[in-house]
Formats: sequence, C-alpha cells, structure tokens
Amino acid sequence: MQKVKLQILSELINANKSFWDLLEANNFLLRDFIEAVNSLYNDGLITFDDSVFKLTEKGRKIFNKQIALFKSELCKNCFGKGIIFNGKFIDILNEFKNIVKNRPDPTLKFFQGYMKEYDVVARVAFMHFNNDLYNKQFILIGDDDLLSIALSLTDLPSRICVLDVDKRLGEYIKKINQEYKFEIEFYEYNVTEPLPENLINQFDVFSSEPLESLSGLKAFIERGICCLKNEGVGYFGLTTAEASLQKWLKIEKFLTKMNCVITNIIKGFSRYPMNYNTVNYEEFIKKLSFPIKPNPGIDWYKSALFRFEVLNKPNEIPNRKLRIKYVDLKEDFTYPI
Repeated sequence: MQKVKLQILSELINANKSFWDLLEANNFLLRDFIEAVNSLYNDGLITFDDSVFKLTEKGRKIFNKQIALFKSELCKNCFGKGIIFNGKFIDILNEFKNIVKNRPDPTLKFFQGYMKEYDVVARVAFMHFNNDLYNKQFILIGDDDLLSIALSLTDLPSRICVLDVDKRLGEYIKKINQEYKFEIEFYEYNVTEPLPENLINQFDVFSSEPLESLSGLKAFIERGICCLKNEGVGYFGLTTAEASLQKWLKIEKFLTKMNCVITNIIKGFSRYPMNYNTVNYEEFIKKLSFPIKPNPGIDWYKSALFRFEVLNKPNEIPNRKLRIKYVDLKEDFTYPI
C-alpha cells in the first residue's frame, strides 16, 4: 500500500490533479488505489477541492524539495507503446474506425468492453514489426475489439479465425465479410468447452484479451497455445488495475510450463473506455470518501501487451472441458455489482 500512496503523492508534487488524472497514472490494483486515496485524504496528506486533489503541507513534508526538479514522462508520440505507425496503416485506421461504428454494444453478460481503435491498429503494426503478420494464420480467442477486421484490412495474413461466445459478433463479422470480401472464419465458442479438433496446432499466431480471473486467464491462454503450430507466437493483454503482481507471476510461470518464453511486455499498450451505452464499469467511485464527477473522457483503464514464442513445440495440453470464474471478486473493482 505504501507504493500506491507514494505514486499518488508523487503525481501531486508539481500540479493539482483530478481523480481521473491520478487514476490514469496508476500502476497498481484499482482496489488498492481507491483504498490509498481514501487513506491519504483521511490522514490529511491530500485535500480535495473543486474536483482536484492537492498536496497539503503535511503531504509535502514527506518529500525532499529537490524531487520536484526531476521530471520524466512517457513518450507522447507513441503513448509509451514503443511503436508508431504510418504509411498504409493510417488508411487502415481510418477505415477501421468507419467499419466498427455499428458494432454490437458491450454486454455485462459476457463482461465485454473494447479497446480504442488506434490501439487495435497499433497492435497490428507491432505484429508487423515482429514479422508476425505477412502470410500468417491467426486464431483469436474472443474478439470484442474486432482485431480480425483490422488484420483483414491489411490483406497480409493468410487466414483469420475467430472463436467467441457472442453470436452477435459472428453476425457482424459475417456482414463485414460480405461487404469487404473478407474471409474471416467465425466459431461460436465458449472457452470452457474443448476446442474443435480441426483447429488444434493449425495457426502461427494467437491473440486474445482474456478475462482477468486466474482461471479465466489460463483458459484463454491455454486454448490459444493449443491452436499454435511449432514455434508459434502469442499475444495477450493483462492489466495491473485488476490483476495483482502475484497473478502476473502465476501467468508467467504458466507460460514457462507450457514451453513458452515471453519476448515483450509493454505496459499500458491498450486503452479501454469504461462507460458504454449499455454498461458502466466506473461505479466504483461510490466507494470514495468524497463526491467525484463522472469521467470526462480519460482512458485510464490500460492493458499491458504480452508477446510470447513457443520454443520448438508447445507442451501437450489435454483438450478437456474447463471450469473458470468469470470475475475475481478480490481484485476486480470494475464489475458493477
């Protein structure tokens, strides 16, 4: 908890900030962030006035005054992604934004949300940078983000297959296939069920934004690995807002056990809106000790991008039915219960 408090105080050294600004900079569990803000406020280290937080004199005494002279920040060009794109990717971004305007709205039934369009194309560009795009066969376990469409717009992969429990996505993808002459395959599929046998060990690249319960994470990643050929590549997202470092460690060990090596972890790569027409994942503000105005549009919910490679052949995994928890009630503060 001290680390969380220190980050919040550090953010306020040089400027007053809103709750949403502080949350955007947060690198810890949302649960711990909420607890830390309440604690700092109740202990008189920060004050809340006119929608912004300020350090009190008591709060400033924690720091050496010299600290305020040192400034560092993420690159504003790439938003800390380490990848920028141009050329044909700009055209793809504009077309992708047009295509997804009429996408199905997220539903709480499947705990859905989708990343910003720019970040979807940035993932495709990162794949291209790593030679994971041209003439590759893709399997997507879940596709709320419609990555399959962004991939298809490049006309570079040789095959794109989507597995998703939401048949509305399948119907939407079918419509886009007809309009754009794409060949995206769609299987209505629940990750708890065994994989269709004809998909096992058939793909070069796997991508997913899985559930963040431990059993959900493992299920999505396990299914993806099962679909990969020898020396295949995987991409998936994982937050710090709803996945503790203990959970990160368990997933990293799980990948190692599956004979996979992590090649890249880029924190904050993918940004997600949290308030949709059909579901609001920001009701946690009710847990604060003071009234907070609704989010003005700050994309604070960010997912780290993992890239891994299979060393030679993935360890054999039984194609069996799985049991998963959809929500981690200890670490998930966005599920609106």
